[in-house]
Amino acid sequence: MLWANLHLLFWLSLTPFVTAWLGENHFTAWPAALYGAVLLCAAIAYYILARALVTLHGSESAIGIALGKDFKGKISIVIYLAAIPLSFVRSWLACSLYVLVAVMWLVPDRRIERTIVQ
Repeated sequence: MLWANLHLLFWLSLTPFVTAWLGENHFTAWPAALYGAVLLCAAIAYYILARALVTLHGSESAIGIALGKDFKGKISIVIYLAAIPLSFVRSWLACSLYVLVAVMWLVPDRRIERTIVQ
């Protein structure tokens, strides 16, 4: 569990650097692609950590029920995978996909309500 958490924290610690590089270069292709790669690695690390927690506590535990099928975690990885090569075609569109993932995580979902009700 500790290694999975450290893995996630490592990728999250790189976020400020690639964000600064992306901003300094005005959303050009390579910084946008590297930004997406770091976000992709963080999303994969989150998925690994979530699965490790469910494995440890069981799928019927509070965290197992709260995570459910983890649609947001899986779709985030898919969107990042699509956005990285897209950054070399239209970097602004790739950055729009990164914003889409962020907004998707800000919007509350129903799995929290289902956990509270049960």
